[in-house]
Amino acid sequence: MASGASTISSGGGLTDRYATALYSLASDQNALDLVVDQMDGLGRLIDEAPTLRRLLESPLIDVNIAQKAMHAALVEQGFSKIITDFVGVVTANRRLAVLRAIVTAFAALVAQKRGIVLAEVTSAHPLSDVQEQQLRARLIEAGYGQVNIAKRVDESILGGLIVKIGARLYDTSIKSRLQRLQYAMKGAA
Repeated sequence: MASGASTISSGGGLTDRYATALYSLASDQNALDLVVDQMDGLGRLIDEAPTLRRLLESPLIDVNIAQKAMHAALVEQGFSKIITDFVGVVTANRRLAVLRAIVTAFAALVAQKRGIVLAEVTSAHPLSDVQEQQLRARLIEAGYGQVNIAKRVDESILGGLIVKIGARLYDTSIKSRLQRLQYAMKGAA
């Protein structure tokens, strides 16, 4: 049981297996583009619907009730049979808590297969279109080729950017600079 719990918390293995299975199914049924679009829509739906997030996060809801609720929500939103069946399997396997992570893993897999690099960008304020294009141009200059930018706002970084591409992390945030200055000052004292 402990190994299953660590798999869920780390996300990687479990979510990657579900993402790979869905990718294979969509490819076999010549529906990859549709599934990619709908998984992106599912991610947005999870992010924007607090009621749905509560359903995903609650360990107390009966699997049968959760399955009916998820199916009804997905059908109402116009999701295809592939997506509703896939989410049904995730629900039946009691993995709703990691559904958002599966959506993210699927997007990463699709990007990898298509040769697209995913840059996770955290900023203190939302990036303007011009700033996003400048960042994209800089990343292409740095040799990253085709880049998709996943934006996130975190006011606690105060300013600057944190850019994560694969295992590389570029942290130019003001918060990080202040922390480095604090450590340097402690070392000098």
